[in-house]
Amino acid sequence: MTLYTGFDLHSNNNYLGIIDNNGKRIFKRKLRNQPEQILNTLDPYQHDIAGIVIESTYNWYWLVDLLMENGYKVHLANPSAITQYNGLKHCDDNHDAFWLAEMLRLGILPEGYIYPKEQRPVRDLLRKRGHLVRNRSSLILSLQNIISRNCGHRINVNDVKRLKQDMVHPLLQDNEDLALSGKASKETIDFLTRKIREIESSIEKKAMLTSNYQHLLSMPGVGKILGLTIQLESGPIERFPKAGNYVSYCRKVSSKWTSNGQTKG
Repeated sequence: MTLYTGFDLHSNNNYLGIIDNNGKRIFKRKLRNQPEQILNTLDPYQHDIAGIVIESTYNWYWLVDLLMENGYKVHLANPSAITQYNGLKHCDDNHDAFWLAEMLRLGILPEGYIYPKEQRPVRDLLRKRGHLVRNRSSLILSLQNIISRNCGHRINVNDVKRLKQDMVHPLLQDNEDLALSGKASKETIDFLTRKIREIESSIEKKAMLTSNYQHLLSMPGVGKILGLTIQLESGPIERFPKAGNYVSYCRKVSSKWTSNGQTKG
């Protein structure tokens, strides 16, 4: 008997649904997000399970890794491409889990890419760098505005980055609250700059740079960080059958819906 399994994953629990090759519901249970409980529940069915589907939620890493390391064939569902049957009267965790399994059985499951576990931390570290850069930019704009409002002149971004901490206080010395606000912004900007550089140094040492990386750097406008971003976010380029698939993945294919000469959506 061939079985198909779906997990509806939440922050602290999940709902498991198992169906057979005829779509009959064999097993269902709500489980805690505890590896031992999940593996023990699946164990009686392991030899018959053809595949397990997990939605690409914010917290899928641990469950996908757990199941793959224990010999299960795991499929990562793309939630943005999943559609329910028209005419459903209600929907809950129970139905969601079984629908994931049903799509796998029918061969209509829209799948996402399971990024290799070993490379995931480096990619996520690069994403953290982007997060810090955005926070730093927000603080730079804030400090620019403080100085502009109270001193009557504007300094550019690079000047803010180079501005020594002891120069902030004289600019805003007429009011100790403004001086403290400016100092707090500048000290945080400097701290984030140090952390951004630290992350960049670590990524350069750990990222498994391919020959494609050097090709990326040969493109006008693509530097070290953008090249790393393209490589780490893309993953193995071989996973894209054709150039068009990669262009679509990058959201560079125009999308237009029309009906009777009118644009829809």
